[in-house]
Amino acid sequence: MKNGTRLAALGGVVVAGALGLSACGSDNNAGSSGSTAPAAGSIDCAKGTVNAAGSSAQKNAMSEWTKAYSQACAGASVNYNPSGSGAGIQAFNQNQVAFAGSDSALKPEEVGPAKQRCQGSPALNLPMVVGPVAVVYNVNGVANLQLSPKTIAGIFAGKITKWNAPEIAKENAGAKLPATAIKTIHRADESGTTDNFTKFLKTTAPDVWQWAPAKKWTAPGGQGAPKSDGVTTVVKQSDGAISYVEMSYATNASLKTAKVANGSGEFVALSPDSASKAVEGAQVVGTGNDLALKIDYATKTPGAYPIVLVTYEVACEKGLPADQAKFVKSFLGYTSSDAGQKALTQLGYAPLPASVATKVRTAVQALS
Repeated sequence: MKNGTRLAALGGVVVAGALGLSACGSDNNAGSSGSTAPAAGSIDCAKGTVNAAGSSAQKNAMSEWTKAYSQACAGASVNYNPSGSGAGIQAFNQNQVAFAGSDSALKPEEVGPAKQRCQGSPALNLPMVVGPVAVVYNVNGVANLQLSPKTIAGIFAGKITKWNAPEIAKENAGAKLPATAIKTIHRADESGTTDNFTKFLKTTAPDVWQWAPAKKWTAPGGQGAPKSDGVTTVVKQSDGAISYVEMSYATNASLKTAKVANGSGEFVALSPDSASKAVEGAQVVGTGNDLALKIDYATKTPGAYPIVLVTYEVACEKGLPADQAKFVKSFLGYTSSDAGQKALTQLGYAPLPASVATKVRTAVQALS
């Protein structure tokens, strides 16, 4: 295999220093303190340096994975820039990175450029990280809050404005709810978390939520905050606040999270296990080894928490230079392995359900 310098030069890849994990901006959410490196000899290690970019929702997972992989594979380095899903796909299509992280599968208008980048071979959407979306709140004296999708939609639509509103009281019998004004907080920047949260609202409460799902928050009212750590900071500082954020950030910020009713009306607490159950029922809408998923936000699976996002690694099935292709196959083989997925539960993510993980591993083995 060629050295890391040649890999970094391929396709005009941005230098590793610009893409290092230290350059995460304000969203510096710490990962686990210890490494979960795979056992020696358990993976077919590659050498060199590969650059990747994209989803900030999977930043903490990538930080852990790249550290563990480098420990197991001497001379191997993965530089992941959590630049956002859109920027990651753009960098991938422009030949600047070996693979991209994205909070959603390639859009129709992105498929053609991605196929061209892969020398005529398909770019695969490989589910890799399950990121449960927590409904976080800060209301003095209120704990164990539970909310239905319709009530959540009413709150973020500005139709439910007090914490002791009848809609909330009905779903929290016996709770002492104050007359505190509700302060809704949303992401100010484009975010896959916003995209998935608004898809959930539109799917489960279409009569209340009138706005189309999008990465940019479009509903009127509320207060915007930059990135996930900005959201958690504002919520912690504001009595009466409610927002949505990835579970890893909610956990690290010690924020209270609401139980959310799924399609059967069961109020489900957020956990890695309850989030995995929601993804287990997802429909594969891609063809062949393309594993784009359609999440059922109205899932009726017992114990399934309904607000989840799946972040993908977008990779060429074929068409990469041989040394890059070997590295990407090796690295994604680790991230999709039992060891790689187990590491996620320490970071506030959920592992892929077995039924999905098996398909992902098969697809990764087909990379060449």
